[in-house]
Amino acid sequence: MSRGTDVARSRHGGRHRRRRSWPATVLQVFTGVAALTVAALAVIMMMRPAGGPPASAAAPPSLPAAVPTAAAPDGDGPEVTAADAGGGKAKKKKKDPGDTASGPSKHTDAGAVDYFKSRWTADKSVKRITDIRTVGKYLRIYTDLPASKRNSKAAIDLCKRGMEYLVQEVGDSNPVVFVQAEFGDNGNPVLANILGGSDRSCRFTSPAPGK
Repeated sequence: MSRGTDVARSRHGGRHRRRRSWPATVLQVFTGVAALTVAALAVIMMMRPAGGPPASAAAPPSLPAAVPTAAAPDGDGPEVTAADAGGGKAKKKKKDPGDTASGPSKHTDAGAVDYFKSRWTADKSVKRITDIRTVGKYLRIYTDLPASKRNSKAAIDLCKRGMEYLVQEVGDSNPVVFVQAEFGDNGNPVLANILGGSDRSCRFTSPAPGK
């Protein structure tokens, strides 16, 4: 009986030794998971470019700054110049010499100009002339003299020469001559004049016809 009992205990004890405990099984599972994790990290490290930051840390590409576009001016609006856009001082439009009497115009009296240049070549006052115009019956002698030269010798000399031209060359018995200053805020002020009739002094007479 004791032998049979010993054999049964031997068999029972053998089966008991082959059965695995629960903590050992859990440990093996975690060990396998850890091994897989290490292998996956190794693969990721091999795929990452050498010396570069990880893909998750890469900065997103910067977008180009928006360039403001100027709105096209309306057809009726003022023209925008480069000086206005840049905030600088815009250049004033140069005036036409014909408008300022600083040069020849469609009213220039070519005969009077030739007469003055040929008869008084060395006259200093004649050199101050910028244009000579005949408008109606008035002879206007424009100069580069300032407005402060009213009744000056140069202005009166030019007035007398204009009167001579009208009497001797044109045959006008009642000459009307205006000697006028350079263009300014008040146009071309009269410096000397002769209004025909009994006026023979050429000194400025007010009121004078015209400007």
